[in-house]
Order: sequence, then C-alpha cells, then structure tokens
Amino acid sequence: MWPPGTYRSGSPIKNKPAFAARLLAWHKRHGRHDLPWKGTRDAYRIWVSEIMLQQTQVAAVIPYYQRFLERFPDIAALAAAPQDEVLRLWSGLGYYSRARNLQRAAQLVMDHHGGVFPRALDEIAALPGIGRSTAAAIAAFAYGTRAAILDGNVKRVLARHFAIAGFPGEKRVENRLWQLAEEQLPPRAIASYTQAIMDLGATLCTRAQPACAACPLAASCAALALGRVSDFPAPRPAKAVPTRATHMLLLLRDGELLLEKRPPSGIWGGLWSLPEIDDAAGVRAHCRRHYGCSIAAPQPLAPLAHGFTHFKLRIQPLVCEVEKLAPSARAPGQIWLSLEDAHGAAIPVPVRKLIERLLS
Repeated sequence: MWPPGTYRSGSPIKNKPAFAARLLAWHKRHGRHDLPWKGTRDAYRIWVSEIMLQQTQVAAVIPYYQRFLERFPDIAALAAAPQDEVLRLWSGLGYYSRARNLQRAAQLVMDHHGGVFPRALDEIAALPGIGRSTAAAIAAFAYGTRAAILDGNVKRVLARHFAIAGFPGEKRVENRLWQLAEEQLPPRAIASYTQAIMDLGATLCTRAQPACAACPLAASCAALALGRVSDFPAPRPAKAVPTRATHMLLLLRDGELLLEKRPPSGIWGGLWSLPEIDDAAGVRAHCRRHYGCSIAAPQPLAPLAHGFTHFKLRIQPLVCEVEKLAPSARAPGQIWLSLEDAHGAAIPVPVRKLIERLLS
C-alpha cells in the first residue's frame, strides 16, 4: 500500500522548493482557516471530517459534522451507538457505507488499539473506509506525519500544474500523480501544506472556471502556459448511465407509515425505507402476502427521480390506505411510525421527500 518514497520526497525537480513555498505563503493569507475541524489535533475529529468530505462539499458537511460530534463526541461513543442512530445522523449525506465503515472502524479501534486512534499510516489505512490518501491526511493533520495525499482536488492541481495527460482514474496516470505528490512535500509544515493544496483545488483550481489569475502557482503552471487549463485533468471516459424503475409503497394506517429495514449492504444499506415492488398490478396481492393487510385502490403521486453514481432511479410512489391489518402482520425489519417520526428516522433522501409530500 505504501510504496518506497512515501515517507520522503522523491527525486528533486526544478520548481519543487517554490511549489510548496508559494502554496504555504498563499494559504497563510487566503486559506480556509475557519472550518470547524481546523485548529484541532484530535485524530477522531479529523477522521470524521475527512470521511464526511469524501464525495461531499464542505458547505454541506459542516452542519452534519457538528451534529454528529455533538451526539458522538469520541470513539467510544460512536463504537457503542446503535447503528440506526449513526445512520439517522448521516441521512442526507449519501454514500451510507461511509457511516457503516466509520462505526465499524471505531469498534476496531476500541478492540485492537485500546480506544486510541493509531498513529502508523499502515494501521490507519487498514481501518474500514480509509484508503491511502485519507490515512495520509489524518496523519498529517493529527500527528504531522510527512506523507502525500491525492484526493480529487490535489489530482486536479497536479494534473494541471504538470500537464499530466489522461484520466486520473487510470492506474498509469494515478501512479504518476502519486509520484508528483510525494516530490512536492516540503520538509516541514506538513499539516499546513496538506491543507493548502486541498484548499487551492477547492477554491481556485476548480473544475470549472478556475481563477488562474489569483493562483500562487500560475507562473509555473504548464497547463496555463499551454493555454489548455480546461484539458487537464482529462474527464472520465463517457459511459451511458442506465435508468432503473421502481414503485415505492406509502402504506398508511391511522396516520402511521410502514417502513422496512434494508439489507446491511448495497444501496441505502441499513436504512429504513419504503416497501418496493416492480409491477404495480400486483400491489394488493403483495400487501396481503408480505404485510398482512388489505388496501384501497393505490393512488399514484408524481414520479420522483434520484441519481446515483452509476445509475438513475425513477420512483413511482403509490399511496396505499390500509383497510384491514392482520394482528400478527408485523415482522422483523418492519415498523409503523407516525409521519413525523418516520421523517426523522434513518431514511434515504428520496423517501424523506415523499414523506414531506404527505406532511404538506
């Protein structure tokens, strides 16, 4: 996982000293110093922020981060919490495997590290949900460890500055970017440098409309010199995104809504969701067989679209008023909740939107 050169700079290149020095000087004046996870060396708080920031913008993360730490102030609290509570506080951030991995990692830290977050890079990276770049970021911010990171922002900065052709997801391109990331590491101020290169990618060297005139690296940026900033990094190769369809059943009984627990892995793993069915023609038989209830004629609501990384989901909601419910109908993994309680449960975003339609 950690190839030779990870803990030291690689072969020197012409503008290496200026690269780090200019970034550090820029960050001192213009970096993001007011984020709630800045100014701490607490590895747990840094770890939570880094996991939340995977695939999610800073502005969206801040309120989740604050609520999460208020409820789970340390590793022990997170490890001991009911998973439903962890997922409830994560609901809306998406990529729910991050929350499950976060809690599992906390439990492993309790079991194998005495409740103390490890310092060694290999031990950090071995925890669920933490890869090489995230481990390096946590170690840099918490312990000052000299190791390179390569998140999406850093890939973009390096690909442009050194005009590295190709999609960063390709192994050949990624290996070259890792080499460059290691070569730019300064001898000191690793935490500040790590934050600086992340901030540059997030605020100036953005995917669209980069602010090259304000960039501290503009004088040595190869892409800018070539007049081809928009060409680097190369985009992901185009691939058709399929659309899937489902019917979600809003089973209502005396103001309560039926929710089902989803399997622990896969889409929305471990969350509470609405019953689903492929063929609307079989709704009544499905409800009798699986939920022990007879329903009035299902009433369709306006369809709802939801996007995932690899596919789009088209949801046709069906409101189903329960006319009769067998006393023994409740099964493990099923729960009837008031609309208000269901809205506050650990549910996926589209389910919350559908409940909000009913509440309104």
